[in-house]
Amino acid sequence: MRILVVEDEARIAADVADAISSGGFVAEVVADGEDAWFRGGTESYAAIVLDLGLPRIDGLTILKRWRQEGVATPVLVLTARGSWTERVDGIDAGADDYLPKPFRMEELMARLRALLRRSSGRAQPAMTVANVTLDPRTRQVSVGGVPVALTPLEFRLLNYLLHHRGRVISQSELSDNLYSHDSERDSNAIEALVGRLRRKLKADIIETRRGFGYVVAQDAS
Repeated sequence: MRILVVEDEARIAADVADAISSGGFVAEVVADGEDAWFRGGTESYAAIVLDLGLPRIDGLTILKRWRQEGVATPVLVLTARGSWTERVDGIDAGADDYLPKPFRMEELMARLRALLRRSSGRAQPAMTVANVTLDPRTRQVSVGGVPVALTPLEFRLLNYLLHHRGRVISQSELSDNLYSHDSERDSNAIEALVGRLRRKLKADIIETRRGFGYVVAQDAS
């Protein structure tokens, strides 16, 4: 899943992107308010981490525009502004969560995982289908209680399919959410990746819908 990081302080942006990447997601960073407004409104992201103090267009204005334009992507606001009135303004503008600076990366990731759980209608952190369990907190996958070693890309694929359980996901959607914005993508890469993941899981939970994509069924068992 792709996470858009909107932060103009290079060091903070790099640290947040590293934490997100280590958490099994794809992080894309923009430092300019106008670029952020365009990217967040025209591309698909699982969530957005948004700083309020941005050049050209401030974060609060961007957030209001997104919501007025119908962009429903979960947004976690980061800001050095600490007053409760500013936090209320951010939440009223459409923020899903609010984290004041300075912050710990562990808390940011916990809040981000919670946003993703809520957006997919789940309450529990770990996701289990049949005998396959994925825990995004520890980035571990097990089959029948036995840990399975996955590459970061395989983990991201399984994570995305489980978050969208019951919905058929096209190859193009998977490609958009597994690779960064400027990555080169082979047309057969997703099919090969799904094949490798199936062999490692040794569990028939990923169905192929010919001409449409892949799905993990709601009632898989």
